[in-house]
Amino acid sequence: MFLPKYLAHCGVCSRRKAVDIVKNGDVKVNEKTVRDVTYVVKPTDQVKYKNRVVRLEEFKYILLNKPKGYVTTLSDERGRKTVIELIDTKILGRIYPVGRLDINTTGLLLLTNDGQLAQKLSHPKYEVLKKYNVVLDRLFLKKDFERLKKGIKLRDGFVKLDSVSYAKKDSQKNLVVQIHSGKNRIVRRIFEHLGYRIKKLDRVGFAGLTKKGLSIGQWKILGKKDVERLNLLRRSSGQASRRTVHPEQSRRTQRLC
Repeated sequence: MFLPKYLAHCGVCSRRKAVDIVKNGDVKVNEKTVRDVTYVVKPTDQVKYKNRVVRLEEFKYILLNKPKGYVTTLSDERGRKTVIELIDTKILGRIYPVGRLDINTTGLLLLTNDGQLAQKLSHPKYEVLKKYNVVLDRLFLKKDFERLKKGIKLRDGFVKLDSVSYAKKDSQKNLVVQIHSGKNRIVRRIFEHLGYRIKKLDRVGFAGLTKKGLSIGQWKILGKKDVERLNLLRRSSGQASRRTVHPEQSRRTQRLC
């Protein structure tokens, strides 16, 4: 792999910043300064950044069922509990949350040291599919199904759910929502715009992953099949990721219930 990409995968910095680091002469390969950003690192090469040997990190992928009351950051200046406190970092090493769930939202959260994948899953332009269970403060009216079917305009632009339906036949307060938009707090803002207050928001699906078998507060290392699915997403473009991660979407209708 090219030298800047190698540095990024070693956790030194972003790939863009790594280009500048190489050009500035801060990197040595086999004790020789290399300024060529197209240099291909070989398995036998020893790479140093500021005289410190850097090596490729083994990628780790952790799935956490986030409880309420935790923030999705590595640390918090206000002293609030963080999701990192739920993970055994002594065993796993440094990992980071992918994207954010607000402090009152529970459910599926991916943590990894794979920076390239994390960027792809977090950036709004890749429109990764998310699925939520929503509990409202009052009955969800039929007319509002129609409004969501057409889409609504928020402060930061137009947004449309992929699907919304009642989660239970005997409760019109419990909904299941699927959405590709990666805008901040988008599900809460959609229902607030319609005059509802969300009492509980739980993410149950993310990028083809589910929290099946994970109790609240528990975490697990992703299995081989899930990692392969994420690697497919890494290699795909924005629109292609929607088809690759969720091929079932092409077989289902996108009608709102």
